[in-house]
Amino acid sequence: MEKKRQNETQSNIVSFIPTGDYYYKKSIQAMNSGQMNKAYKYLQRAVDLSPDDPMIILQLAIVELEGQRFEEAYDLLRHAYQIDPDNPEIIFYMAEVSGCVGIMHDAKRFAEEYLRLEPEGAYADEAAEILEFVAFEQDDLEDPEESGEDLYRQEQARRCMEKGDFPEAITILEDLIEDRPAFWSAYNNLALAYFYVGEEEQAKALLHTVLRENKGNLHALCNLTVIAYYEKNEEDLQELLNILVKIQPYTWEHRYKLGATLALIGQYELAYKWLRSMQKRGYVGDAGFYFWLSHAAYFSGHEEVSKSAWDQLLELDPDKEGFEPWRQQENEFALDALEHDRDFIVEKLESTYTSERIFGLFLLKDTAHKQEIIAHPKLVNVEQLDTFEKLFLAYSLGHEFDKKNKVEASFLRAVNVPEILLEQYGKLSSLIVPMFQMWFVLCEQALIQNYRFTNPTAIAGANDYLFRSSQMLKVTKKEIAQQYGVSVSTLSKYIDEILTFLPNSHN
Repeated sequence: MEKKRQNETQSNIVSFIPTGDYYYKKSIQAMNSGQMNKAYKYLQRAVDLSPDDPMIILQLAIVELEGQRFEEAYDLLRHAYQIDPDNPEIIFYMAEVSGCVGIMHDAKRFAEEYLRLEPEGAYADEAAEILEFVAFEQDDLEDPEESGEDLYRQEQARRCMEKGDFPEAITILEDLIEDRPAFWSAYNNLALAYFYVGEEEQAKALLHTVLRENKGNLHALCNLTVIAYYEKNEEDLQELLNILVKIQPYTWEHRYKLGATLALIGQYELAYKWLRSMQKRGYVGDAGFYFWLSHAAYFSGHEEVSKSAWDQLLELDPDKEGFEPWRQQENEFALDALEHDRDFIVEKLESTYTSERIFGLFLLKDTAHKQEIIAHPKLVNVEQLDTFEKLFLAYSLGHEFDKKNKVEASFLRAVNVPEILLEQYGKLSSLIVPMFQMWFVLCEQALIQNYRFTNPTAIAGANDYLFRSSQMLKVTKKEIAQQYGVSVSTLSKYIDEILTFLPNSHN
């Protein structure tokens, strides 16, 4: 009897272990009650438990599609299709997602296959619309020799590059061009990946190979132009620019590439011509398109177009708020403020001194060149930054710090000191750069010694006083105390404290 009860208990336990089907049904219930977040979590769990059930995978892919997470949906649908390649519903969604990620050949192929299988099916109208869309985009279709599998591998590499995993992207692309020696777009992407890991010569050699074998390849010309711009190779840059200004691109893909490249290197009027021509003809762009259109428009005198494009960008990527091209000129001091001097910031970031580098990283927060500098593979390489540098970079990128964490709270007080100094002086001029340099030397040492930066305002005043005194400027503690709104005794206390962090030599 006891053994029977044990067997029954074990049987009951087994029966209560949830399966993929269990979570799938739970997700449907959640959807029916409008709880989409819960449904999404249930579906993810269902796929984890039943990774080879094509219908469960399909349902999660549909949710990803509805959330405009096209790449995730594409991966899921490819897996579902590999399991059940004859399922009409999976075939239809393969058509839809292929169009969403830009693989038009597959969008056309799958839509036609669905209509062949189910000409009167539930998705027949949508499949016909996909074919109409593909026909409209006919001029921009990829090389018909490029298979969906090749394009998928290239898309995988692109995603790796977006995440900063350049070695993995390089591996994928090297394998791809070994299989497809004439897949020129893969060569171009591989060249960019090489550039991002600091292999500039290899990147340029690859691009020149493309131009030898595929004369006039616009992407290769544009990529060489970008490299010359970042390397400040004026001779090569001018030579390439002389070629680019003569090009009259026909397809949207080429107009976009040319326009974005010209905007990056500061050729705003010509960039505006190509990007605006696309918009006028009904082109619906991604976030990058509106970013470059806004910049090209603003700096070529088309402010209304610029602001309209920026509004469209923010709808697609709200995190770009604060990068507006007009921000640097809305401040009356901006034109001669060093925080908007790209070369000044780059000089700091390339310094051998940590204090100089954290100064440069701090300046990234409000500079008009933030996006360009961050995108440069050598200037901001997160893997090579030390702990303090990563903190300053996170601050400049708008990272939300945990004020309950003692280390992060202390850092926030430390970084508030130069913010207070900037408020006092209005802009970073060459006259006060040495004061900021002194502060970042002190700050580095103080961070090393776990200083708490208890009173940022008084510390800013103390730094100001020490700097002016070192320059033999007539200044009293009383004057500085009044300027910063602290007592003389408090100011004196923090002068004594931060003096202990002043090294005998800069190291």
